[in-house]
Amino acid sequence: MSAPNDLREKIRRDLRPTRPLRPPYIRALVLIPLAVAIVLSVPGLRFFRSDMQAIGLLKAWGFSFGQALAGLIIVGVALRESIPGRGLSRRAVAATIAIGLAIPFALLAVTASAFDIGPAAGRDFEEGVGCFRVSAISAIPALIAAAFLAARALPTRPALAGALYGLGCGLIADAGLRLFCEYSVPSHVVFGHGGAILGAMALGAVVARVIRR
Repeated sequence: MSAPNDLREKIRRDLRPTRPLRPPYIRALVLIPLAVAIVLSVPGLRFFRSDMQAIGLLKAWGFSFGQALAGLIIVGVALRESIPGRGLSRRAVAATIAIGLAIPFALLAVTASAFDIGPAAGRDFEEGVGCFRVSAISAIPALIAAAFLAARALPTRPALAGALYGLGCGLIADAGLRLFCEYSVPSHVVFGHGGAILGAMALGAVVARVIRR
């Protein structure tokens, strides 16, 4: 049964040329200038950690930009997840999140000379909140850009895609934070640094759902 003429005319008028999506990792490259700016601005607008010279160029700048690159790769994974029909398996999602969350702590383990460097007595919570706030706010620009890149693909699991690019953007922000914060005591790192990354994941999931609606 053929469609009525008026329906076919409406369809014809509604047709528009579309530009195909580039591969996810190519689209993620758009965030490189923003990632570099975030890594540089977090300590640049405040101060650099006092032991920069002691830990060396590789462990300071090399590891930070390496972590930012890992964040961009995870954003690329999120952009792939956003494409209908190219969603990740549960195992791939779990592995991506586990590796992403482990990266800052792995870098701390090979960078810190001791794990008892922390805030002065009575300032643990205040300093933890300070690092959490700096990292979370720094992740927002990259997260917004990633959200719009992902939304264009019309993800079928927006919350998952948002959590993934939130993780990537949280890693980028934390890459700058590690050039600013020299604390290595586990309680501070878990709350101030890891907590901010988890917060970016949660924010990404919320933003993705809002944009989807």
